[in-house]
Formats: sequence, structure tokens, C-alpha cells
Amino acid sequence: MFVESSNQRGWIEVICGSMFSGKTEELIRRLKRANFARQRVEIFKPVLDVRYSVEEVVSHDARTIRSTPVDSSGNILLLTGEVDVVGIDEAQFFDAHIVSVCKELADRGIRVVVAGLDMDYLGKPFGPMPLLMATAEYVTKVQAICVHCGSPAHHSHRLTANDQLVVLGEQDTYEPLCRHCFNKIIR
Repeated sequence: MFVESSNQRGWIEVICGSMFSGKTEELIRRLKRANFARQRVEIFKPVLDVRYSVEEVVSHDARTIRSTPVDSSGNILLLTGEVDVVGIDEAQFFDAHIVSVCKELADRGIRVVVAGLDMDYLGKPFGPMPLLMATAEYVTKVQAICVHCGSPAHHSHRLTANDQLVVLGEQDTYEPLCRHCFNKIIR
């Protein structure tokens, strides 16, 4: 599925899905495999994501990998030196320029692995994710399990009364729901 060699040409991989679907866990798995293969890896996340750690990407099941927090997507280009693989977590929180940053990295021959929410808490496409998915060579959509009925879940239902688009949270703030259960609640 993914070619991992020193003769690689660049491409973009997107891992998307709802909260608690394993996006970050899959990102970490792919990047640790690249490290194991002695590839030069740099990982970035938005500076606003401080839920578990300021300088690490951390999955909900406590898997970690070192990262560099950045306040804009343009800084990724400035901080990317001689690398083979670039990982980006929580891509939905970056500005729209993240798409051109990923394209430029891939055009340089770098493998770019991006993870993020494909939909916001209202079930609408989230930030730059639709364009990243359209631009990527590989898209992996992972699903959580609906906490109400056990079906595959792809919605992140917000449990708190807050209409801001970006609300950082964990299991006390969000729950994964299937289409049917999500539609029953929001209607």
C-alpha cells in the first residue's frame, strides 16, 4: 500500500475520521515505522493542541511521539530540513495554506502523513481537510464505535453546550456516534 524506500518520490497520505477513531494512533504507528526504517522524520502539530502534551503528539490511548508545535502551516516549511517523512496531526486546526504546504513537501520528494477530523461537531466538512483529502494520493478513513448502539461511528457529537467551532476536549466533551444516532440527537 505505502512504498517506504530511500528512492521514494513524495506523496500525501491523509488519515481522517471522528474523535476516538484512532487517527492519531495510526499516524504514530506509521511514523514510528518510518523511524525504525531509519528514515528522517519530522512531526508537527498546531500550537493550540495542548490536551495531553505541549511537545508530543499523544493518542487517546496514551501512545506518544515527539513533535514540534507550530502556530501556522507556513512554519512547517521553515522547520523542515533534510527529511524523508513529515507527519502532521490535527490538520483541521491549521489554516487553508496547509494544503499548499503539503503539496510543496510532496513535490520535494517527501512523504507527508496527515491526520485530522474530516467533520466538525455539526457534521460539516472541517477546515482544510476536504482539500487535503482531494489532494492526497492515499486516504484512510477510520471509524470509532457508536457509544449508543455499537455501529461504526463517524460523527463527533459534542456533549457540552458551546457553539464555537474549535473546542478542545476528550471523552467528557465528545462522544462518537453513528449516522442514525447522530441524526436522532441533532434533530
